[in-house]
Formats: sequence, C-alpha cells, structure tokens
Amino acid sequence: MPPTYSALPTCFLTAVDRFANPRAQMYRSEKGWESISAKEMLRRVAGLSKALAALGIRAGDRVGLFAANCPEWHIADFAIQGLGGVTVPVYFNESPDRLVYILNDASAKAVFTARDAQARKIAECRPRIPSVEHVISAGLSEAEGLRDQFLHYESLIAPAGDAEIAEYRGRAAGVKADQLATIIYTSGTTGEPKGVMLTHLNLSSNATDSLESYDFRPDDVALSFLPLAHVYERTMDYGYLFRGVSVAYLEKMETVAEALLEVRPTITAAVPRFFEKMYANIVEKGHRETGLKRSIFDWGLRTAQAAAPWKAYGKPVSPSVKAQWHIADAIVYSKIREGVGGRIRTFCSGGAPLAKELAEFFWTVNLPVYQGYGLTETSPIVAANLPVANRVGTVGRPIPHVDLRIAEDGEILVKGLCVMTGYYGKPEETRAVFFADGYFRTGDIGQIDEQGYLVITDRKKELLKTAGGKFVAPAPIENLLKTSPFIANAIVVGDTRKFVSALVVPDFVALESEALKNGLEPSSAGQMASAEWVRVLLSREIERLTAPLAQYEKPKRFAVLDRDFAYANDELTYTLKLKRRVIEKHYADVIERLYADVAEPRPQQFV
Repeated sequence: MPPTYSALPTCFLTAVDRFANPRAQMYRSEKGWESISAKEMLRRVAGLSKALAALGIRAGDRVGLFAANCPEWHIADFAIQGLGGVTVPVYFNESPDRLVYILNDASAKAVFTARDAQARKIAECRPRIPSVEHVISAGLSEAEGLRDQFLHYESLIAPAGDAEIAEYRGRAAGVKADQLATIIYTSGTTGEPKGVMLTHLNLSSNATDSLESYDFRPDDVALSFLPLAHVYERTMDYGYLFRGVSVAYLEKMETVAEALLEVRPTITAAVPRFFEKMYANIVEKGHRETGLKRSIFDWGLRTAQAAAPWKAYGKPVSPSVKAQWHIADAIVYSKIREGVGGRIRTFCSGGAPLAKELAEFFWTVNLPVYQGYGLTETSPIVAANLPVANRVGTVGRPIPHVDLRIAEDGEILVKGLCVMTGYYGKPEETRAVFFADGYFRTGDIGQIDEQGYLVITDRKKELLKTAGGKFVAPAPIENLLKTSPFIANAIVVGDTRKFVSALVVPDFVALESEALKNGLEPSSAGQMASAEWVRVLLSREIERLTAPLAQYEKPKRFAVLDRDFAYANDELTYTLKLKRRVIEKHYADVIERLYADVAEPRPQQFV
C-alpha cells in the first residue's frame, strides 16, 4: 500500500515547522540577493489567504496566477490552495489572446499578478474576461498608472499576524488530498491548449516520490528559472520547499549564467536547451584561447571523451586515462564547474530528451545530470535517474507508485498516483487518452531496457514516415546535430518525402570565431547563413555526426537559417521544445526548395 500523502498546504506547513529555514525564498533586488524566512513566508501566505477569503474565494473557485518566478508566486499558490481554491497558472510572457482564453475557459474568479508588465497586460485584457471579479497585484511601480486599478498585495498582507496564521492552519487542515489543486493549460506542440486537472495527491506524491533518494542538506540552494507556470519547475520547487531547501527565484531566464555565479546553487532543474547552450559556451570560450591555453583546452576535451566510459558509465579505463583525467580535472574541468558557481551536486534534466553525448560530457567533468521523463498530465515525473540508480542515455526507472508499460506499437502507458483526473471541461478528450483499465496514453514512444530503465524514442505524433515507409524519430537526430559547436539548433523534416532533410540554425558566435581564425571578415547572421564556407563547414559536421545512423535517418539535404526558433514566434513551448507543425508552416517555402527536384533526388547532395 502507498503511504498517505497530505494536501499541499499541509505539506507546506509541515516543512515550515520542521525546518524553519531562515532563507526559504531568495530573490534579487536592487540591493542584491535578499531572502525571506519560512516563518515570514507563512505570515504572508496566511495574510493573502485571509484577503482572498474576504473577497469571496471559496473551495473550488479558480484563481489565475500570472507572474514570473518570484517569491510571491508560491505565496499566492499556497494562499489559494489553503482555501481549497484552484490555482490556474499562466505563463508570464503569454500572449493576450491565450491569456484571455485560459482565464475564460477556467472561469477564473480572481487573478493574482506580479510586476508591471503582467499587470499592464491584465489591465488591457480584463474587459474580455467577464468572470474575473478581483485582481491582486504585487510589486507595482508608481509610474505605471496602474495602482488605482488593482488591490495591492503588500497592503493585504501587512496586518497579518498570529491570528491569521492560526486561521490559515485551521482552513488548510480541511483541504483533502483528493481535491482539485490546479488546472494547468498545456502549451502544446499542436492544437488548442487543454486544461490538465491535477489534485493535491497528484502533486504532493510526485514532489515526494521523485526526490525521495536525494540527500538534501541545510545549506542547499535550488535555482528556480524554468517557468513556474509549467508543472516541471513547480513540482520540483514543491519538493525543495517541502525538504527545507532554499529556492532562489530568477525572473528572467536570460540572466541564468550570472545567477549561477551569484547564488552558487547546489541543485537546479533545467531542460536540454540549457545544457546545449552551456556546452556551446564552454567550447566557444575555450576556442577563443590561443597558443598553450587553447592546446590544453582541446586536450581536456579529448581526455573527457576518453574518460567518458569510466566517469559516465563506471566502466574500466586504462591507468593512463585516469591519470590524464585527474590532471584535466584540476586545470580544465574545475574551471568549468566554477563557471556554474562551483557547488552544483545535481542537475536535473527534463522536458525533452537530452543527447547522450552531452550527458556523457557533463558527467565526465563532474557535473552530474540526472535525466527524467514526464508530462503535464502526470504531475509530471514518471521516471527518473537518481543518485542511487542512474544510467546515462536513459530517463531512469519508474518512480515509486508509478506503473509503466509499453504498448504493442511502442507507446508508453502510465498508471499511478501522479496521473491527472482529466482535461477540464473536455470529457471526450479525457476518454480518448485513457484505457478502460486506467492506463494513460502518453503519446511518447519508448522501450524498457534489460535493467528496467526507460529509453525515449520520440513523440508518437512526431515520428516522420518517409515515402518508402520508413519511420524516422527526429529528436535523436536533432540532438546529435546540436552536439556540434557550430550548430545551435536544428529540426528534421521530411514526413511523406523520399528522404529526410534538416533546417539548421548555426551558432553564429562560433562561426565568427572560426572566420577570424581563418582570416575571414566577420559578417552579419544573414550573410554567414548564405556563405559558401559556412555551408561546407556545416555539411561536414552533419556528415560526421550522422555517420552512425541508418541511411534513411541521415538528412540528405539541409537549409541554413539566419535566426533561432523563438517562443515569441510561437515556435517553442514553455520548456523550449520545438513546435514542429508551426515551424514547418513558417518555413514551408524553404522546405519546398529542399525537395524541388524530388523527381530526381540526389541523396548525397547538400543544397
């Protein structure tokens, strides 16, 4: 029998009483990094929860939460849930139309927002959201002219004290684990967003079970920079807070590199794009060196490759390789670790498959990356590599209280405490993803190896089928291409075509360094994208990296793009996964040109 799991507000209260963390929440201000103690966090939660109750928020009412990662995000979340209310998070940079759709679909009764940009957007959209009766905003500046339009968070929590805390404890005790806690709208790679209904049990069990084997310490700090509107960061942060780990919030993902040095976290959840960019920056910085320093760096990379069987897989290597690794660790890898704060014990990777070669590299330089797998519908973690059981190249074994099986067509099916109750207001869509025996259809293709580790192949809907009937999984190919220091991003195309091709986004910083090294004049991104020497370089990289693949999996042609894919263009999800159908539509003309002479294809020619 599984253990008894509490509702989220009870988990929060237990952590406050047990750990009394003096810096439960950390945030950057004009003064630098400041902190909020667990005791003060509870006071603010209790004050806001009482204010929401006075505004008429009752159990089951939906409340929008529209803010970037900040202390107020979790304060509002626990305040809403302490009433039995349902939190409806909205991505802080969401478009007005999707913001309106989500809040209307959920019939949100109130909205909590933070900072000027989000408050301004709510003000502009409010006439289109008739269900919203109240808006509470935190951190508004005087100059925006918005202060008269909203209730002020700071004023609402100011008078809270022991009476409000006692009142909160009493209300929270009445919230049951099987109650609805949140409705999370999927960003989706295709189609209209759906509201995923997750209970307190779904989330509290997942936050507990997925992190149970981690040895957290009193001085641990987690950097929270993935959007809290997405369930991955949210559940991880619950796990941190419930175990007494300090959470340092970062409102802008663009400042991650700086924050790693300032906060010096010990654990951080990230997505493959983070590790791809991190590796590219390491290589680019090393290649800026000249003379002896450049030679040492290149030797360090070669040594890492030779030592990977030992450091990533625990296999034997020669004494010579071990000796070289120890030297490289002291003079090369230690500097890489210092570049991310010098205290990282754990990187968690989720949201999409991570290239095996990248995982090997980070493990070899003593920056362990534990890959996991899950979906919004599973709260999210289904399987995870852990300190007690890790196998590079997989996404780990199923976490406790999750049953996983593979269907005949390779689809991963899941059953367990973390699986959603359904899609909000969409009974037909809910029935479509569940079998009669309760197993949830993930839509992902995978297999379980001989040691019980799960290996993800690709999304079922994203498999490409060539005109010759061959199925091609694009993600592993794209991950291979992105291990090149000269390729920032890539997407494989070619569904129903005679062969697959690729759209390639170069790493323009690396190309500029390469140009200077070879005596060429640096130029704009557009000029480099069309330069013949760049096409020759990328052609060689693609041929080199895809050499181990089957012939039908190798991109036979490629096009060079002059910009990366962007969330602002609706080409990426919250967790930076490619929206394939959108990208294919945006670059339809480019793709058509790749297949212009399809009647006489030249499989080995790059155009």
